[in-house]
Amino acid sequence: MPIVADSSKIALSKHADASSTANAVDRLSSLLERFRVHAHLFHHGPLCGVTTFAAEPGRAFLHVLRRGEMLVSHRTRSGAPRKLQVSQPSLLFYPRPLYHAFHNAPEEGSDLVCATLSFDGGAQHPLVLALPPVVVVPVDAVESIGKTLDLLFAETDKVRCGQRLLADRLFEVLLLQMLRWMLDHGPEVGVDSGLLAGLSSPKLARALTALHDRPGDAWPLERLAAVAGMSRSAFAAEFKDAVGVTPGEYLVRWRVSVAQTQLRSGFPVKAVSDELGYASPAAFSRAFTKVAGVSPMQWVRSIAPTTPLVKVPK
Repeated sequence: MPIVADSSKIALSKHADASSTANAVDRLSSLLERFRVHAHLFHHGPLCGVTTFAAEPGRAFLHVLRRGEMLVSHRTRSGAPRKLQVSQPSLLFYPRPLYHAFHNAPEEGSDLVCATLSFDGGAQHPLVLALPPVVVVPVDAVESIGKTLDLLFAETDKVRCGQRLLADRLFEVLLLQMLRWMLDHGPEVGVDSGLLAGLSSPKLARALTALHDRPGDAWPLERLAAVAGMSRSAFAAEFKDAVGVTPGEYLVRWRVSVAQTQLRSGFPVKAVSDELGYASPAAFSRAFTKVAGVSPMQWVRSIAPTTPLVKVPK
């Protein structure tokens, strides 16, 4: 289904979350501190005719159309709309590898900038798993994004020292601003379940953020419910409805995601097991295998050819 935010509807809902703002928590920092995103500018300026973007493992895209319009196409059975008309300044975000093509993009001026995105953990990044194949958001829907775009286009309009490095960082800021906006407008961009849906609930967000911050703590259902300020039964039901899994299942998956990041960096299994609160490496290995389908060491060996491990100083 097309995932395109309607700016007219968004304008009516900009203040709909005022009641939750007072109780707001930082819902993104703990996620992006553990699972970082790296942007790389690869195009700025006009495009001619049809431009295609290949689906390569581990590669996501963020495009910014400043002026003009264009037709975007995707392959059948990709999960994205076959054709998509973009007729106003917009952000086009592809969180996972997905072939797409731009038709009749602006042919003059620096009205299009594009960056690849690399998410730590690739397709298993918690935010990547929570998003639809493509999200298109009108620029004027996202408050405060204008200044970031002004800086970004100022850097790409002419060559200056440090241009590419600064542009890369600005793309990362742009993505963070977009994700922050999506937390409060999930249904408008097709996010009605999963992690982002859970983080959109003020009560669930408190529990999820605590769990993200301290995955090695003991998190029985009663404690998570207390953090959320809810009864045990109400919390369990609302969590399952919003996130799609039980709190216990989510905790195990989160711990395994954190473990994979640490194992990829060279941490030994015992150290990871201890940090994540498991009674023994054997208990950790059982939980890891249940989620990943292989043991921690088998998983490490499977990524070794393409992802060199970094030796951690003692």
